[in-house]
Amino acid sequence: MKKENFRRTKIACYLGFVTQAIMANFAPLLFMKFHNDYSISLGNIALISTTFFFTQLLVDLFCAKFVDRIGYRISIVVSEICSAVGLMGLAVLPELFTNHFAGILVSVVIYAIGSGLIEVLCSPIIEACPFENKEATMSLLHSFYCWGSVGTILISTAFFALFGMDSWKWLAVLWALVPAVNIYNFATCPIVPIVDEGAGMGIRKLIKTPLFIVAIILMICAGASEISMAQWASAYAEAALKLSKAAGDLAGPCMFAITMGISRAIYGKYGEKIKLTGFMIGSGALCVIAYLLASLSGNPIIGLIGCIICGFSVGIMWPGTISISSKKFPLGGTAMFALLAMAGDLGGSIGPAIVGRVAQNAGDNIRAGMGVGLIFPAVLIVMTVIIGNAGKKKTV
Repeated sequence: MKKENFRRTKIACYLGFVTQAIMANFAPLLFMKFHNDYSISLGNIALISTTFFFTQLLVDLFCAKFVDRIGYRISIVVSEICSAVGLMGLAVLPELFTNHFAGILVSVVIYAIGSGLIEVLCSPIIEACPFENKEATMSLLHSFYCWGSVGTILISTAFFALFGMDSWKWLAVLWALVPAVNIYNFATCPIVPIVDEGAGMGIRKLIKTPLFIVAIILMICAGASEISMAQWASAYAEAALKLSKAAGDLAGPCMFAITMGISRAIYGKYGEKIKLTGFMIGSGALCVIAYLLASLSGNPIIGLIGCIICGFSVGIMWPGTISISSKKFPLGGTAMFALLAMAGDLGGSIGPAIVGRVAQNAGDNIRAGMGVGLIFPAVLIVMTVIIGNAGKKKTV
């Protein structure tokens, strides 16, 4: 099949990551709205992110075992259906449940299933396409998550400014149109398997490989480093930095997503000239500094700078780990991508939860919660050094 035909596949995957960005970033913009309107504690608010990423984790495990049997096309189409239904449910279910929080969580679970499938399947779908410079292509693909995040934040902020925060349910329905449209794209674009049937390493062989365990830990830290700041950036800007809702969303999560996208776009453009492990180690060190700025400074400007720098520093971590693993485990197949996604979601699940709990125990001091976040990039640096040194000796 001609390479030109795979451009449709690339577009579908780009929109898939935009869809995932909507699902990951829309609800966090409403954290303080949920907290005030539904009287949900910050500790329980943190469970929204935890539920989202833990559900994705379970989907990742399911994908590792069954996606090859079900087929990529059916699975990826189902991902878009769940995404659309879940986002629409967010507008309806909280009012149908006596416990509003339960209604929110049910909606989150539904669209998290779609997000988990997107996360596992889009990367191997792109990896299997006949594109040159796979590492750069992978980074560019993941940059669309960032641009989707920026679009979600900017459009949502403009919508709230025009129609008020109380109209958020209508916006949830509008966002559901994105995955609804992408159902057709994935149903018709060319899709090829990442490895031949039966040729993949499988779950057992992967987890018995010590170097792959290092990759798993690396991915956990990548997910926690990114999501801890991303999920709490809006509430951090509002509560800790005393900014308005609109200013907080634009200066916090929006700038975080922009700088993260810039980082991924830079590597997507110049990846063949940059040593990936070195870029990741430098990014980890920068991330530690960013969390220190966000947690220790009482100056709102310095705190925001920390948040923004954090976006750039975490940009390469997730796609970089995938690229490193793809090189070291070329026969990893769907199981490898699913387990890596599971590890990233595990980090994305525990990271924001830890930040939220520490903040609550510190008297709803979100700055104190941010201070715990620097643990994750510190461990990431160590794991990157280990996997980098191992790469000099042997490649699986």
